[in-house]
Amino acid sequence: MKKWLVAMLFALPTLALAEDAPTLDTGDTAWMMISAALVLLMTPAGLALFYAGMTRSKNVLNTYAMVLGAFVVAFIAWIAAGYSMAFGDGGSLQTFIGGFGNAFLNGIAWSDLSGTYPAYVFVVFQGTFAAITVAIASGSVIERIKFSTWLVFVFIWTIVVYGPITHMVWGGDGALLFDAGALDFAGGTVVHMNGGLAGLVLAFLVGKRNGYPKTAMKPMSVMLTALGAALLWFGWYGFNGGSAFGANAVAGLAYLTTTLATAFAAIVWLALEWMIFKKPTLLGAASGVVAGLVAITPAAGFVDVTGAFIVGGVGSIVGFFGVAVMKKKLGYDDSLDAFGIHFLAGLWGALATGLLALNDQDLLWDGPLKAAGDRMGQFMVQVESVVVVGIFTLVGTVIVYYIASAITGGGRVDEETEQLGLDEAVHGEKVLNV
Repeated sequence: MKKWLVAMLFALPTLALAEDAPTLDTGDTAWMMISAALVLLMTPAGLALFYAGMTRSKNVLNTYAMVLGAFVVAFIAWIAAGYSMAFGDGGSLQTFIGGFGNAFLNGIAWSDLSGTYPAYVFVVFQGTFAAITVAIASGSVIERIKFSTWLVFVFIWTIVVYGPITHMVWGGDGALLFDAGALDFAGGTVVHMNGGLAGLVLAFLVGKRNGYPKTAMKPMSVMLTALGAALLWFGWYGFNGGSAFGANAVAGLAYLTTTLATAFAAIVWLALEWMIFKKPTLLGAASGVVAGLVAITPAAGFVDVTGAFIVGGVGSIVGFFGVAVMKKKLGYDDSLDAFGIHFLAGLWGALATGLLALNDQDLLWDGPLKAAGDRMGQFMVQVESVVVVGIFTLVGTVIVYYIASAITGGGRVDEETEQLGLDEAVHGEKVLNV
């Protein structure tokens, strides 16, 4: 009996260590793999169709190709160095970047875990975020940017702009905004503000389309855009629900808030159109859906039903203002309203998270609200996060564009190509052969 007791006492530390060691959970693994697939669907299907439908018929295929090209090139860049810049150990530069220690996934084995699921699944999941972020920016410069310039821009931008911003927000201990306690559940700053502002910067650098705004530039197919919006909504369950990093109650909360905010945002956009223009349009409904999805993204795992209503409704108003009022007043050519919807609604969502996040220790990550119930302090951290991301995106995008433009001999297509249409001139194809 004594020998058995002594053996058990010596075994206790070993048992405790075994319990502390991360173990693979098949449910979490399955959910994260599905979530990555859902987010992947958002880019070469959802966003591509959403954008392509709003484009003139002579540029539909080029628009789709820009989004698809952004996904495949960005994912390669992500594996090459983007992931390492985002989630690696930056050493003395940990505040801003993750370094190149994990370039080409060096040091990450197939058997390694990220919490309760494989590390490689985390890599893929986050890679789909990187890809859709830069793809969002394409909507501001379709119909006039060179395809070669765009692809070079995507590769460099994913590493030197997206990687560091992701690191500062989600990069763990030592990272600037992570340490400050910034709350961004699924990418209000990292994805939507980042991609939307990059699009606006590119729009200014590339210049307006010939004839804008005097020439009518009607969408080729509102039906394609509506289908794209529906696919985006479907994929967004992986985007927001997957950001709970497991099949758990927080994922369930994100499911609810994502659905509710988006539905209310679509209603608000339609109501605004009905009141102001006397016509509730399908394009408006689709735009409201995306505005709601964007706005709730940073708050999805932190707010309740009331918060979801407010975030979605106001996000739709902000997006509508950006598209219907601000763009016309300022005169910039944001072709498909990447800035008007993604940046502005994402900005609202990021700030609203500080105001509306539940003071719940089980939901909050870190920051003044969790540490001391300091909501105003949390709001100021959110302000800091949007300012830092805005400045870094602005400066980084300008630099990367000029590098890509220099490599490809100029960033804009010639006037003849623009007049003919990029589908035929660049790709040698037509959207319909009739």
